[in-house]
Amino acid sequence: MATAIPTPTRTPGGKYKRSHSHHQSDDSFSSLSRFEAYNRLQATAVAFGEKLPIPEIVALGGQSDGKSTLLEAFLGFRFNVREVEMGTRRPLILQMVHDPSALEPRCRFQEEDSEEYGSPVVSASTIADIIKSRTDALLKKTKTSVSPKPIVMRAEFAHCPNLTIIDTPGFVLKAKKGEPENTPQEILSMVKSLASPPHRILLFLQQSSVEWCSSLWLDSIREIDPTFRRTVIVVSKFDNRLKEFSDRWEVDRYLSASGYLGENTRPFFVALPKDRSTVSNDEFRRQISQVDTEVVCHLRDGIKGGYDEEKFKPYIGFCSLREYLESELQKRYKEAAPATLALLEQRCSEVNIELAGLDSKIQATSDVSHLRKSAMMHAASISNHVGVLIDGAADPSPEQWGKTTEEERSESGIGSWPGVTIDIKPANAILRLYGGAAFERVMHEFRCAAYSIECPPVSREKVANILLAHAGRGGGRGVAEAAAEIARTAARSWLAPLLDTACDRLAFVLGNLFDIALERNRSRESECGRNTGDMDGYVGFHAALRHTYNRFIKDLAKQCKQLVRHHLDSVTSPYSQVFYENDFQGGFRSSGSSYFKHGQASAGSFWLELSDGRQVSHDETMRDQENLPPENNQRQTTPGKGMEAREALRESQMTVPETPSPDQPCDVVYAGGVKAEVGPRKRIARMTGNRNPEQLMKVHNGGSLLFGNGSSGSISAYTAICSSSAQHFARIREALVERSVTSTLNSGFLTPCRDRLVVELGLDLFAVNDEKFMDMFVSPAAIDALQQKRQSLQYRQKVLQSCLTEFKNVARAL
Repeated sequence: MATAIPTPTRTPGGKYKRSHSHHQSDDSFSSLSRFEAYNRLQATAVAFGEKLPIPEIVALGGQSDGKSTLLEAFLGFRFNVREVEMGTRRPLILQMVHDPSALEPRCRFQEEDSEEYGSPVVSASTIADIIKSRTDALLKKTKTSVSPKPIVMRAEFAHCPNLTIIDTPGFVLKAKKGEPENTPQEILSMVKSLASPPHRILLFLQQSSVEWCSSLWLDSIREIDPTFRRTVIVVSKFDNRLKEFSDRWEVDRYLSASGYLGENTRPFFVALPKDRSTVSNDEFRRQISQVDTEVVCHLRDGIKGGYDEEKFKPYIGFCSLREYLESELQKRYKEAAPATLALLEQRCSEVNIELAGLDSKIQATSDVSHLRKSAMMHAASISNHVGVLIDGAADPSPEQWGKTTEEERSESGIGSWPGVTIDIKPANAILRLYGGAAFERVMHEFRCAAYSIECPPVSREKVANILLAHAGRGGGRGVAEAAAEIARTAARSWLAPLLDTACDRLAFVLGNLFDIALERNRSRESECGRNTGDMDGYVGFHAALRHTYNRFIKDLAKQCKQLVRHHLDSVTSPYSQVFYENDFQGGFRSSGSSYFKHGQASAGSFWLELSDGRQVSHDETMRDQENLPPENNQRQTTPGKGMEAREALRESQMTVPETPSPDQPCDVVYAGGVKAEVGPRKRIARMTGNRNPEQLMKVHNGGSLLFGNGSSGSISAYTAICSSSAQHFARIREALVERSVTSTLNSGFLTPCRDRLVVELGLDLFAVNDEKFMDMFVSPAAIDALQQKRQSLQYRQKVLQSCLTEFKNVARAL
């Protein structure tokens, strides 16, 4: 500490006698009144969590630097605090009160979460047990290795000073067995937090065997108080170092600590009894005085030339430290009294306002009209903020309230898009968005997902079942109708789950706006200075408001699903085929001209080859060709004459079924200019030459009849239909995504949130009778909670008012 602060230098002998007479003076009475007032204020601050700048001393040091013995010396009796310190992980506030009538120490512990003190504790071992048990109970409850919540012990004794010290857990380098590995860091962090407030005096202990340049914890103290302006440095176990000095210059240089602590910082040098055996309290205090005397005598007589007594005497011995701390704390109390008085008046006023607000809230529980008005205004404000967030806002902070695409997927529980195998990464996926921005991002993500799906592969069996059914119905549109049917089926199967997922994701985005709107409402009311607590505490109302909002969004999602499903049914209806018929046929003719010799060739005229491309044998082909009559009266080429003849035969000849019986209806179609009769009871043409049943069956089943000219360069019917259905699927997808779904989801979700939300909330919450309305606000449990809070607040008001009155009396005596 700076040398500008005078330090008492009275000798240990006769100290207690003079102290007793000193406390009888008027000035001593004023000091005692201040001390008691601050002690009560400190107890109040601990009990109610008040942040009051009370001057306090915080003891810091390593676990083996003598801090525990020093605290026992201040108390004037031993209670095994050293063993307690080795196991405690909570601060201990020691309120030492000099009471001449207390010939034996009277110790009382402040009850947890209360300003009341328990019964006096006399046994020293009981004191240690209480400290340890309370520490263990709190750490088990909080599941932590250390806790900043202090234990408060008041000690009244005739041989202790008026002094309050906050004892902190000792710094350690390594956790004890069974403790988390980060315990040393937790202790250091907690101690720094306790020592940081500028109104606290730091009492830092370091044993004399440690050199200043190699101090483990001095740098940590310097981080808290860089200039040591409010730090008292104590060199403990000073008697261990005395034997190293022989000349005056050596001891003076050590006592000055020049080059390490600064010119204006003077440490105290203290030695205490080493005997840890059980002795009486009187013997313990006698040993303290004896050690002080022995240290001073050694410096005077055991060092050649002595030491600079005028300069260093006020800083040698425990009694000098005790006198200094007591004097310094009283001086700080006196200086802080006006500011403390002003702060108490402020806190009393704040508590009175809070109590009045609570009284109004209790009274309002029976005022239906007031509650209706407040609730309606609150609901309207939330609805308005939801609309603003949809239109675009950046308040509250998107970094805190927004979500990335991955967070939306995870928290909504929806995950990836159904049927999409690739990872969809929409634009701005890593940005935290909410409201309208997040809505548009999901819409873009839906488009990406939809366009990533192509018409899925269709098996030959499925194509055959669809196409051959159309072929049996006749007409010239069989291939196109079959391809369109395949595309419609695929669109309904693959696009419908995407639409449902899009609605669910959008509903999740809008559902998140409720909490964001609440935060925005609190912020706006606070900025405008309006009372933000009118609706606070009404859990039932807030739950009903949230439920109604969530149900509104859920209903919107259900309606939108129905709308987009209707659009999907519309574009996949057979009657919407005209929408893309012309475009389809034009593309189909151009791409399929190699196997459609004539654009109007009928699928109903043929049994099409839909196998996987296996070629029929040469002999089977030639045998089947024998039944093909010449087309347009061309002369038939005798089979086996050569390749040219076979190719010409394959291209020009068609099978003409036998004319059905007159009593059966038949369809007449044209294929390649040849009139063919096709009917449900058509017969196989008369076979001539060498024929067997297997060949007849093969011809009957259409196993080797070709579609088109049969050349190796022709496109198979399966490939053509798959290509055609893919074109249909793409047109359906484009019409659905670009022309229907986007506008439907925007109008189905956003417009109701802007225009209908406040009406829906009002109808659900307020269009009820008073009895049902009050169910949201009045319940026995809620009223009991308000009453208990009021009683607690009244008690705090009473205690603070008592402290205020006491400090006013202290201020008058200054």
